[in-house]
Amino acid sequence: MHGRAADTLGVMDSPVPPPAAAGGEPSPAGPRPRHRDRHGRGMRGPIAPPQVPLSVSRAEAFVDLVHDSAERLERRWPQLASVDFAVREVPVPGEDGEPPGEFLAGESVPLGRYVAAHGDRPDRIVVYRRPVEIRTKSRDERALLVHEVVVEQVAELLGLAPESVDPRYGQD
Repeated sequence: MHGRAADTLGVMDSPVPPPAAAGGEPSPAGPRPRHRDRHGRGMRGPIAPPQVPLSVSRAEAFVDLVHDSAERLERRWPQLASVDFAVREVPVPGEDGEPPGEFLAGESVPLGRYVAAHGDRPDRIVVYRRPVEIRTKSRDERALLVHEVVVEQVAELLGLAPESVDPRYGQD
């Protein structure tokens, strides 16, 4: 009997929607409220609302770091407005027209790359997410490394030293 009383209480605690209006149209009260079943399971909402940083994926957060760094440099170098900044997971030999042998000639995995304009494609700076994430432990370290990679690639694009592109390069 104890189990039966608990079942009855569970049913009474859940809200009951008003009956639908005649003609099968939804009631003016709105959609049926979301609730859990008597065992505490059932439909649930998201873990965190969209405006909370918890709901941002690592990949989205990384893209934000690259774009923040690019915007910071665009204020100093307006010609960067026409440059395409991109994020890729990992470098792939032979992508963007580069011969695969050049990729394999390096001793370590690149963190970023400058791709010169070709035809109707603008200059592009690519930052590789996974190699950068592997080399950093915290979000602050990741932000610093992303900025350094972007500065180095912009320096290659402009034909300048990284310290000329961003005077704070290498100081953090």
